[in-house]
Amino acid sequence: MRIVYFTHSLSSCWNHGNAHFLRGVLCELLRLGHQVIVFEPAGAWSLVILLSDHGEAGLAPYRNSYAELQSQSYEDYADVAETVARADAVIVHEWNEHWLIRALAVQRRRRQFTLLFHDTHHRAVSDPHSLPRRELEGFDGILAFGEALAQIYRSWGWGDRVFVWHEAADTSLFHPPLQECKREGLVWIGNWGDEERSLELETFLFEPAKKLDLPLDVYGVRYPEHALQTLIRYDAIYRGWLANARVPDVFGRHIATVHVPRRFYVEHLPGIPTIRVFEALACGIPLACAPWQDAEGLFRPGQDYLVASTGREMEQHLAAILHDRELRQELVRNGLETIRSRHTCAHRADELVGILKQLGASTLMEMTA
Repeated sequence: MRIVYFTHSLSSCWNHGNAHFLRGVLCELLRLGHQVIVFEPAGAWSLVILLSDHGEAGLAPYRNSYAELQSQSYEDYADVAETVARADAVIVHEWNEHWLIRALAVQRRRRQFTLLFHDTHHRAVSDPHSLPRRELEGFDGILAFGEALAQIYRSWGWGDRVFVWHEAADTSLFHPPLQECKREGLVWIGNWGDEERSLELETFLFEPAKKLDLPLDVYGVRYPEHALQTLIRYDAIYRGWLANARVPDVFGRHIATVHVPRRFYVEHLPGIPTIRVFEALACGIPLACAPWQDAEGLFRPGQDYLVASTGREMEQHLAAILHDRELRQELVRNGLETIRSRHTCAHRADELVGILKQLGASTLMEMTA
């Protein structure tokens, strides 16, 4: 099958979490024998900022880890129209311009390919007017990264044309260290963002780590000066941007990590974890979570990871992980079992092929049978 995917950026993961999952699932589609063509807009802000901050060296981890992937940049629809016309399936991510979505919908009416919209964000709740709802009327279906988001699209009239397509771990890259080294301290990998979880970070990460005298390394971007001062106040060390391809190595050097979801996901889109939950469990690092509701039963709370309802409880969980070797081993074992059985990019590639079959994608190859 010839699949065309429109992303914001494939090569840059600077404040662009969708790149993590996209890289893994596209590699799996290639391994299944499908032809994959990726387009990204010329001058994509994520790539521009990455190159500005780190130069070409910032792209080396991606290029070294995903040599089989490549993308083409475009400036207007003429750059992509011919390729789209020859596609069996076209998927466009939510972080694309409305003019592109309109043009794809128009071409879909003229050509026989399956056209899907992929949503992996909370804008449907936080800023619904920014979504191209009118333009999406020409699409065949919606890929939503959680049931709570899918329900919103169903309320907009999409019915059974909404498909829940969760993110997952690329286990070809995200796995436990091949050779264990000494692990020290706590690590958190995440962006500060728009004050969506600043209070939660203090309550469930910074304060517990400081009270336990547990060294804390923090990686991420978009940390304003007041955020950096907060880290200093709690003796946390800010390490800056981390290429996603290097995350497994960083996880492998630390005793534990913490999941602190953004407030929108806790309050309005329950059941949708960040990609970091999948990746942490896949890497075999013990995980403790701030409050979030696993409404879809993706994991086994209390077995795959620990959940704290208060800062004090988080402190207790982290102390237990730090001092109880058997507990660490049990969490790692359980987390790996859940990821490997249900939440790999290979699982999601198979799910996508099944969705496309259901929608009647035109040129399905027997290799997927």
